[in-house]
Amino acid sequence: MRAVRAVSSFFSALRSSGQKAAAPRFEGPAAPRIGLALGGGFARGIAHAGVLKVFQQEGIPIHAIAGVSAGSIVAAAFASGASGEEIARAGCAMRFADVARWSLSRTGFVVSERMQRFLTKLLKRHRFEEMAIPLGVVATDLLTGEAVDFRDSGDVFVPIRASCSYPGMFRPVHWNGRLLVDGAMSTEIPALLARQLGATRVISVHLPALAPNVVPTNVFQVVNRCFQIMQSRSEHSWRVHSDLVISPNVRGLQWDAFASGPDMVKAGEAAARAALPRIREWLGTPEPVASPAVLAAPTPGLTPA
Repeated sequence: MRAVRAVSSFFSALRSSGQKAAAPRFEGPAAPRIGLALGGGFARGIAHAGVLKVFQQEGIPIHAIAGVSAGSIVAAAFASGASGEEIARAGCAMRFADVARWSLSRTGFVVSERMQRFLTKLLKRHRFEEMAIPLGVVATDLLTGEAVDFRDSGDVFVPIRASCSYPGMFRPVHWNGRLLVDGAMSTEIPALLARQLGATRVISVHLPALAPNVVPTNVFQVVNRCFQIMQSRSEHSWRVHSDLVISPNVRGLQWDAFASGPDMVKAGEAAARAALPRIREWLGTPEPVASPAVLAAPTPGLTPA
């Protein structure tokens, strides 16, 4: 038995002495964690669904998502597990009365309690901690002007209602002693929040202001246009946190153009497809060979960060 152990020890030592050191394993750059930051635009936010549809069709992974105003509805739906196709169908079928009710008061003409019923049907999960991917929603403290970020835990209904409470139209939402209004008043696009949720590459989806030739015809369109002008002066605050900006061409559509839902979905799809080559570079995936007609097509809606 001693002889057997000795022979075994001998060959073990021989293997150890002759064994080469393992070659260092090459580790390439870590795969990016892509986050989406969705801006507001009320009915025009339906364009976000077109972006999501294309990303899902092309296998683009989304690891975190954040939204303000209309973007918060789409972000929450996607984070809950709804597909881009489902969100697009719901958006195209939605009308103003599905999410709001006229009710005259000193602080607004519309209340948003109906929105919870709409969200209950659209969302597959209703709490932040239950979402399939990290979700962030931004509202604005009306008294301080500070952004109020919602994430990690709690139900999503009040945060989304608050984030969609457009000043002068919707009544502010009371929450924990604070008076909250539309998140876009403090954060036009939540690119920083998407990064804080774990994204290493942030795609911001910006719904551009109305074209100069679109003339407002009522007081709400006038107010909306004024806010768009103010927000255009502060774009640097979110572009600096964005790696890519996608801008669906909805410049000819008003905030309440629900009937144009299919056109807005198509605008989102076109803008997302224009962004695919850049995103595939991040992921290290090959670009499919395009037909000459596709190669010659314009790439609308894509701007550098």
